[in-house]
Amino acid sequence: MRFRRRFLLALAAGLAAPLAARAQQKARPTSRVFRIGVLEPTSERANRDSLREGLTDLGYIDGKNIAIEFRSADGRAERFPELAAELAALNTDVFVVRGTPAALAARGASGAPVVMAAVADPVGAGLMTNLVKPGGNVTGLTTLSDQVVAQRVSLLRELLPRAVRAGHLMNLSNPASAAQFRESAKVAKTLGLDMVQLDVREPQDFGRAFDLAAEQKVEGLLVNVDGLILEHRRAVAEYAAKHKLPAVYSDREFVAAGGLLSYGVHYPHLYYRAASFVGRILRGTKPGELAVETPTRFYMAVNRRTARTLGLVVPPAILQRADRVIG
Repeated sequence: MRFRRRFLLALAAGLAAPLAARAQQKARPTSRVFRIGVLEPTSERANRDSLREGLTDLGYIDGKNIAIEFRSADGRAERFPELAAELAALNTDVFVVRGTPAALAARGASGAPVVMAAVADPVGAGLMTNLVKPGGNVTGLTTLSDQVVAQRVSLLRELLPRAVRAGHLMNLSNPASAAQFRESAKVAKTLGLDMVQLDVREPQDFGRAFDLAAEQKVEGLLVNVDGLILEHRRAVAEYAAKHKLPAVYSDREFVAAGGLLSYGVHYPHLYYRAASFVGRILRGTKPGELAVETPTRFYMAVNRRTARTLGLVVPPAILQRADRVIG
C-alpha cells in the first residue's frame, strides 16, 4: 500500500513537472510595462502582426504589460543609427531588428539586448563570434544566406539551362552583400555561369544597374532582399520585365509585386520565432546565453503570369516544389 502511494505521488510529480515548465514560458505577473523597440528596413504588416502574435501567445500583451515601438527606415539604411538612438532614448528593454544595418545600429545605440528577427551572417558582420554561444547582447535568428544563395543560383540555372552570364543585384553598402556575391559567383562558376555584380545604393541606381546588365549581356538575375531593394520591389520587377530578364528573388514579396520566382525564409515566421527570444530575455535570460536559431523551412513562390510575359516556360520540377504558384 505504501509503495502504491509513493508510486502515485511520484507519477503525479512527474506529470506536473512538464506542466510547470510550460507554465513558466508565459509572462509572469508584473506591474512593469516592458518596452520593445522594433527596427525594420521597410514597413511589412505581416511581420509586425506575427511578432505581436508570438508575444501574445507568451502572455505579453501590447498596451498591457509591454509597449511595442515600431520604426521603419523605409529602405534608407543610413537612417538606422538615428532611429536606434530614438528608441534607446525611450528606455527600450529589448530591440527586435531585421537586417545587418539595423542590428549594428541597435547594438551601438545602447547596451539593451538585441534580438535578430533575420540577419544573413551575424558572425561575418561582427555581431558575435559564435552562433551557439553568441556572448554579448545580440541573439536571435539567422537566414543562413550562403546556403540559400547557392540554392537560388541553382534555380536560376534550372530556369535558364543555356545561359552563360547572370547578374546579382545588391546593395554593397549593406555589410552582408559582399559575402553573398562571393558565394553566388563561386556557385555560378561550378554551373558554367559568369556572375556580374550589379550595385544599387540609391533609388536612381536601379535604371543604371539594368542598363549595365544589358551592356554585359546578362541573361538572368539574382536579387537580394536588402531594405532599399525591398522598398523598391515593384520597380525592380518592372525593370526585369522591361529587359526580359528572368529573376530569382530572396522574398516572396517580390513575386507578389510581379517578380518571377522567389526562394528563401518565410519572414513572418521568423518574427513569430523572435518573440520567444524576447520572452526569455524579459524573464531574465542573458542574450549571450541563447544560441542563434537557423531556419529549417524555406519557401518558394512562382508567378506564372510573369513567366508568360517573359516567354519563359517554368520547368515542371520547379512548379512541383513551389509552395505558391500565382497565375
